[in-house]
Amino acid sequence: MPKSKIGTIEAIMLVLTIVVAHSVLSMPTNILSSYKSASILNVIYVSIIAIAISYFIYRLFKNFPSMDIVDISELVGGKVFRNLVGIVFIVYFILSAALMLRNFCESIQILYFPMTDITFIMSLLVIAICMANKLNFSATVKTNVIILPIALFGVLFLFFTNINRFVPERMFPILGEGAFNTFVLGLTNLASFGGIAYIYFLPPLLKDSTKFKKITLISIAATAIYLIFTIATLLFIFTFFTNVSEISPLYTATRYIEFGTFFQRLESVFLLIWILVFACYLSIVCKFSMNIFQKITGISNQKPLIDIFGLLILAISLIPKNLAVSQSFESKVFPYLMIGIVLVLGIVILLFANIVKKKQIYNANTVNNTIYNRKELPNE
Repeated sequence: MPKSKIGTIEAIMLVLTIVVAHSVLSMPTNILSSYKSASILNVIYVSIIAIAISYFIYRLFKNFPSMDIVDISELVGGKVFRNLVGIVFIVYFILSAALMLRNFCESIQILYFPMTDITFIMSLLVIAICMANKLNFSATVKTNVIILPIALFGVLFLFFTNINRFVPERMFPILGEGAFNTFVLGLTNLASFGGIAYIYFLPPLLKDSTKFKKITLISIAATAIYLIFTIATLLFIFTFFTNVSEISPLYTATRYIEFGTFFQRLESVFLLIWILVFACYLSIVCKFSMNIFQKITGISNQKPLIDIFGLLILAISLIPKNLAVSQSFESKVFPYLMIGIVLVLGIVILLFANIVKKKQIYNANTVNNTIYNRKELPNE
């Protein structure tokens, strides 16, 4: 059992951190370049499906209070299957965090530190998250509760301060490149809801497990609203992004803000907020990965793992030769990894676990009825 547990608001903010971290990089660019004028419609469509999937996941978890997907995997296929599922999720978390780290730091280097070695910039972030996890995970969670609302408000601020630059006609034709592209191929945009992966591991961490439904639905619904405002802001301001070498389209949008003669060039403030959010995201990834590793290995202390996982993320982030390679992986491979591992594998495990649970209940009821009937028989 985890030593410290998290509350409802903290859990919601934790899930939202994942999408906010992804949105400051190339995710909006990928959506806009894929669906063009239908981007907003696609996000709304995918959001409805994501909320439905999240509710379905909650329903499947109802028979397993205070258990995560790794615990449930053991019910389905034993310890060997549990370990395999744990390793798959660790690889997914670490790989996505490493690519995000590389993209984020490369973008910062392009913007502000072109003469600084990329390894040095990435090392600073890795050292920061290792120190945060050594203090206590609750410190990261509490910091996240303070920082994330500012980042969420920042998107609303971007939307309303740039509203005079909006060209609403850019959302037409409403179906973009056609219904098939928007509604069928557009299902890959479910990868934008990466926070669902972390919902699988929340139940054992919650102070009140009865709030799991509320946390699941509110966090995914809030993710949907955040994505709609983000995509709408970029679609109405710019023509479609196909290749952005800066930190993100969102960063570019901050340069258009003119709030009087004193408050100008606010992009540095936004960048500072995003750096803090990104540090929280990496800390969360490390913590969840260490929890899984501890569960499948049975080790008693996580502290020796903190530096190991930090160095592992750093090492993997150095593998891509340049920003183009890591961005290509993020746009072309990562969505299918997310859908395959998080949505397909996770839900299949939960479905089989519920079948096993029902069989166990049925067998137990059968045995109890047999014993009861025997007691009711008259003595000969």
